[in-house]
Amino acid sequence: MKLTFIGAVHEVTGSCTLLQACGKNILVDCGQEQGTNVYENIELPIKPSDIDLVLLTHSHIDHSGNLPLLVKNGFGGSIYATPASAELCGIMLMDSAHIQESEAEWQSRKNQRAGREPVEPAYTQKDAAAAINLLTKAEYGAKIQVCDGIEARFTDAGHLLGSASVEIWITENGATKKLVFSGDIGNINQPIIRDPSYITDADFVVMESTYGNRSHGERPDYIKELSGIIQKTLDRGGNLVIPAFAVGRTQEMLYFIREIKTKNLVRGHDGFKVYVDSPLANEATNIFTENLSDCFDAETEALINKGINPLHFDGLQTSVSSDDSKAINFDEEPKVIISASGMCDAGRIKHHLKHNLWRGECTVLFVGYQANGTLGRVISDGADKVKIFGEEIDVRAEILKLNGVSGHADNEGLMAWARAFKEKPTRIFVNHGDIEACETLSARIQNELKIPSLAPYSGDVWQLETDTQLEKGARKLVEKASGAQTERPVQAAYTQLIAAGKRLEKLLNSANGAPNKDLKKLAARIHEICDAWEK
Repeated sequence: MKLTFIGAVHEVTGSCTLLQACGKNILVDCGQEQGTNVYENIELPIKPSDIDLVLLTHSHIDHSGNLPLLVKNGFGGSIYATPASAELCGIMLMDSAHIQESEAEWQSRKNQRAGREPVEPAYTQKDAAAAINLLTKAEYGAKIQVCDGIEARFTDAGHLLGSASVEIWITENGATKKLVFSGDIGNINQPIIRDPSYITDADFVVMESTYGNRSHGERPDYIKELSGIIQKTLDRGGNLVIPAFAVGRTQEMLYFIREIKTKNLVRGHDGFKVYVDSPLANEATNIFTENLSDCFDAETEALINKGINPLHFDGLQTSVSSDDSKAINFDEEPKVIISASGMCDAGRIKHHLKHNLWRGECTVLFVGYQANGTLGRVISDGADKVKIFGEEIDVRAEILKLNGVSGHADNEGLMAWARAFKEKPTRIFVNHGDIEACETLSARIQNELKIPSLAPYSGDVWQLETDTQLEKGARKLVEKASGAQTERPVQAAYTQLIAAGKRLEKLLNSANGAPNKDLKKLAARIHEICDAWEK
């Protein structure tokens, strides 16, 4: 009975863990990596054809995106997921395959001009369709036998429509051990879906730590803040561009905007248009509203019971074709544009950024996590210029963040989830967080809850019967194309420091004309910081 940690260890994306028990090989998630990697992930230590089944926590691509590749390479077992996750995977994996094919085609054309070999996509839409055909639906709360000696149950994780924590009971040699994989743990009091359910017993736990070292802060008034941003942007004749994950975050934004329009909170722009420019987001929105009320919270259910579609309103425009998408930026009327991808690394959002980032009257509003190395992270950290499609674009638009809007629990939410175990687990493994986040959360669990905890690396192998480490991963840093090692955590922190400096510069430029006493206080604070650092 052992665990091999493969992906999303000391980093946020690429979730994948191998569980070997009762003579079976089981993957929990099989996700793509996104953004910049710090440590190299090991290859799957066994052949895909030797994997018996997959337990999928939810449909986000960093948890599901390599399932078609797994199938392409020989996997043919069942993929267990909740009904909503299975529905969403039906569109998300096909979309991912389309992106793989399109990018390979583009790179192949580029290679051909340079006399190089063509590029094959990681997988195709045929592979994605084959993976979708292996999806087996598992209802929330139903204990199912997935193979001899192993049972599983999916519990609402409150992160995304259909998201789940997975409880696994393993019986070998007359003894039963219980494992819990948290999946992505949801933030509380978010719209549409329910809060995460807590699990109270486990022998071993694998839990995420995306925000393991950060707090969302006091829950803001989303409606008030968003309506104010829309008002200010439209008043100055600009577009509000919102990079949003096609599944989850886009639907939350629609939920908020419907309420803003219902209450007439934006004045002087009656009927302002809201474009959802993402075919995937449009399909996902349909799934959100089709017979999946068992995932909704009480407030959303109440709207549905009144005959109100919580994700629809006057002025909502959906863009399907590429011509529809292009036309949005030729429309001079101020508007709201919601487009994917949420981290700005692919999809139609890059076109909207290209057309709007250089316009000082526009606003780019970030409403989700931006991984290191993504275009979204570079912009949100305060870059003055960015390259999009090979063209250098000045960043003159107002760059804002809607704080607190997150599908992930923050550090206190994660600790609350861990505290729910009535009897202390033998050990908690902390994954799905960058270096500082996973190690900070692991230390808190150890110090505050007195539960043995660690943040594994890719390649670490743990035997559960004896709670001992069998193998240690290489801890090898990813090499850049130049041969230099990837950016270390201290360099990522330095990037954040530079962004903070740029923010301070903007503050100083705007302070001219403020009362002298306030200027003196600010100057004194800055000198204090400088003096302390120099010491």
